Amino acid sequence: MIVGIIPARFASSRLMGKPLADIGGKPMIQHTYNSAKKSKLLDKVIIAVDDEKVFQVVTAFGAEAYMTPKDCASGSDRIAFVVEKIPDAEIIVNIQGDEPFIKGKMIDQAIEPLWIDKKVNLSTLARRITNVEEMKSPAVVKVVFDYHNYAMYFSRSPIPFVRDARTNLEKVQSADIYKHIGLYVYRRETLLKFTTLKPTDLEQIEKLEQLRFLENGFKMKIVVTEYDSLSVDTPRDLELARRFLERQNKK
Repeated sequence: MIVGIIPARFASSRLMGKPLADIGGKPMIQHTYNSAKKSKLLDKVIIAVDDEKVFQVVTAFGAEAYMTPKDCASGSDRIAFVVEKIPDAEIIVNIQGDEPFIKGKMIDQAIEPLWIDKKVNLSTLARRITNVEEMKSPAVVKVVFDYHNYAMYFSRSPIPFVRDARTNLEKVQSADIYKHIGLYVYRRETLLKFTTLKPTDLEQIEKLEQLRFLENGFKMKIVVTEYDSLSVDTPRDLELARRFLERQNKK
């Protein structure tokens, strides 16, 4: 069974009560859930919550929800807590709760490597960066990968460094620089093993949990997508999400 799990932590440091933030008259977590349900490969979508208010809202709009401990160290730990209660879950998709407009096609693209090839245990998405602002922003995580599309490194810095480029625009135009989109697909045993590992050196330096996989020798398949996503981390992001939905509704 392929299960999509959306971790929804109430106490976000930059946007308190984020799962319940209103976007067009619905809480953000409902938008994320509705978007995930458009996947053709997911057998089930579950929301992993840590707050009774969120649990009540989620069940009220018809989603299946699991209550998880508030002290889960990360979204992966919250998802693992739920997976241990679902013995039939063989492939698990970590769908970020703060990506209200994630496309079902993106989820399916990320699932396909594990669905097709039994040797692939872990995958994620990347999209080519086309503007200087994204390249320079530490909030936009970059990834480089090898000729077989396995991740080599993730960083908040622009990678690769384009030595011969004279301007930032030339860097973007002359090299393939990729933005990491934080949607992960794991085989059950890979996820459960990951959550037993301690934070690693590079992970703590960059503040990027995905580096723990690489530092421990996991191979992560990168799927290049033409789609983008809008992550809501701050009040400004929330306003952008509201404007985006307004434009979509007008169309």
